[in-house]
Amino acid sequence: MWFRSIRFQATFAAAARYFSVTANAEKAVGSGFATTRTGGGTDTLGRRLFSLVYAERSAVIAIEKWKAEGQKVQKYQLNRIVRELRKLKRYKHALEICEWMTQQQGIKLMPGDYAVHLDLIAKVRGLSSAEKFFEDLPDKMRGWQTCTALLHTYVNNKLLEKAEALMEKMSECDFLKNHLPYNRMLCLYVANGQLEKVPEVIKELKKKTSPDVVTYNVWLSACASQNDVETAKEVFMEMKKAKVDPDWMTFSTLTNLYVKNQLLQDAASTLKEMEKMASRKNRPAYSSLLSLHANMRDRNGVCRIWNKMKSCFCKMNDAEYICMMCSLVKLEEIEEAENIYSEWESVSGHGDPQIPNILLAAYINRNQMEQAQSLHHRMVQKGIRPCYTTWKLLTWGHLKSKQMEKVLDCFKKVIGSAKKWSPDEKLISEIFRNLEEKGNVEGAGEFFVLLRNAGHESTEVYNSLLRTYAKAGKMPLLVAEHMKKDNVELNEETHRLLQITSNMCISEVSSPVF
Repeated sequence: MWFRSIRFQATFAAAARYFSVTANAEKAVGSGFATTRTGGGTDTLGRRLFSLVYAERSAVIAIEKWKAEGQKVQKYQLNRIVRELRKLKRYKHALEICEWMTQQQGIKLMPGDYAVHLDLIAKVRGLSSAEKFFEDLPDKMRGWQTCTALLHTYVNNKLLEKAEALMEKMSECDFLKNHLPYNRMLCLYVANGQLEKVPEVIKELKKKTSPDVVTYNVWLSACASQNDVETAKEVFMEMKKAKVDPDWMTFSTLTNLYVKNQLLQDAASTLKEMEKMASRKNRPAYSSLLSLHANMRDRNGVCRIWNKMKSCFCKMNDAEYICMMCSLVKLEEIEEAENIYSEWESVSGHGDPQIPNILLAAYINRNQMEQAQSLHHRMVQKGIRPCYTTWKLLTWGHLKSKQMEKVLDCFKKVIGSAKKWSPDEKLISEIFRNLEEKGNVEGAGEFFVLLRNAGHESTEVYNSLLRTYAKAGKMPLLVAEHMKKDNVELNEETHRLLQITSNMCISEVSSPVF
């Protein structure tokens, strides 16, 4: 009953590996699944569940139909299917299977099963539902596995206080006998920038158990965040003495740190070790290799790894195209980046604007606005829908070439394409500065209206508008009154600008808001 008294309160950027649903399903429905022969080949429960694809379809109906046909349903089969569905991020169907198992008298569930169930509830229904599920579990099922699953949920939601409270309770119950909870806390502290707590957690971990490769990788990540080469080398030496085998992430982190500190000989050594570990099973390692070779200004290395990837995999995914294009742009190989983009364009069916945005940014940074506009038109023609970043890039591009009408048009689309617009003060300030330089009262008024309609009313926005009027020698009307109406404070500069413009002639431009 120890946990019922506790009331819980409400809660490596490498390319992600993914494969087609069909490919994963084929692997998942191999040996170990109940099968029956059909005219179309081998029929399995796994095949039926994986073929649902759409979340609206019911896994429960598929299982019940299988049973009605006289087929056996065994726990180990369902657990394996759930594991594969989680890899595919098909969480709803995985959860339905877990819930179906809890209702079967013939299936005996263990704490580990409930831990998976809790994790799926958190993913599908949210933190509150996961906490409620945990509290309602029988006492004997609230062991280290389910506690660790709940801790994992807190860490994913970056709920530090709840995670620390749960760790303390797990310690009291002697549930901290393996590295998993400690690794989760290490990840949370690194993500929150609380790197000073990492040594403390590792010290506690060593009292209870031994660090694993994840522990050392997170520790090295903390060293990299602090740019601490010496400590990183010490951690790596300790790792070897403890006979913990490093993985590609270990060498990737070390290589990044060495490159950052211009230790290119060390970087070349760790990069070589990392490349030995890249394989079909460690597909994300290839993307990391691309980035690392680019950081080392090694064009030949980037091209070699890309060709190796093409020989290993039938098709590159969008994340890998992004990584390759970013690497080429970093090396200023724009023509080759254009070729890769054309290749992606010919094979991709997703139309992800992130890929053309890389090339768009490169053109704008190189003041090649004509090429940027041409690429934008090409995106539209190919059915690629420009996103928030696309419009923001184009806004900056037109701003660099002082095309203020296009700037305002693109900025309007920046606001319109964001689910929740977060003001970019640097961009806003730069637009107003350009309008002020030309005394462009009409443009400043239009820009002011865009900001005001988006809910971005501030003293600086009003002052920027007033400075533009002052530059044009014009007087706006009723500014002070409307600032008070908008609950915007008038500061010393506001009063000074109002005083200056009050002696000027009234603007012929119709007021944007008054």
